Amino acid sequence: MKKLIVSLGVLAALLLTGCAHKKPYDYSAFRASKPASILVLPADNRAPDVNAANSFTSLVTRPLAEAGYYVFPVAVVDETFQQNGLTNGHEIQAVSPQRLHDIFHADSALYISVTDYGSSYQVIQSVTKVSATARLVDLRSGKELWQGIATASDAEDGNNNNGGIIGMLVSAAIKQIASNVSDKAHTIAGVTSARLLAQNEQGGLLVGPRYKLATVR
Repeated sequence: MKKLIVSLGVLAALLLTGCAHKKPYDYSAFRASKPASILVLPADNRAPDVNAANSFTSLVTRPLAEAGYYVFPVAVVDETFQQNGLTNGHEIQAVSPQRLHDIFHADSALYISVTDYGSSYQVIQSVTKVSATARLVDLRSGKELWQGIATASDAEDGNNNNGGIIGMLVSAAIKQIASNVSDKAHTIAGVTSARLLAQNEQGGLLVGPRYKLATVR
């Protein structure tokens, strides 16, 4: 028993030590770049749902604008790429930073990849989950300024059911049908987007030059 207590104590100490020495996010390139404008590229969809890219991309303009950046209108950006024969997010993100800067004259570009999007039936529960990663790249130098990852699901609030295993199965089936009908994934994507683009200095985005003006509005 004493050995178990000592072992647990050592483990706790190691965990606390790891937390205390967590390496802070390196914002040196971000601060040196000082981007004022962001070009949001169409997302690279790695999820099965064909609507994932458009859904997620449509939700990132607001948090970026509220963070104090000028964000190029998504519809105008999409139209520009279509006129140049590019309609797929994966292909668009392969365009060189220099070329993007020549076309849009933006300071930076946000590269988004959607890795999970939609509802899945998991034996006794149906879960709607959206996960995404993002990179902010300086289009003038090609340097990566920031990267982040976020996820959200409707299972975060728990999924309690007092009706036994049959009740849980029925509840999961009904929940998945409702999710498909209402496109609940789009709502969850809004939460993921807010988490991904949160403004903080613990791995989140730094605020832009228009931040004070955006908060006054």
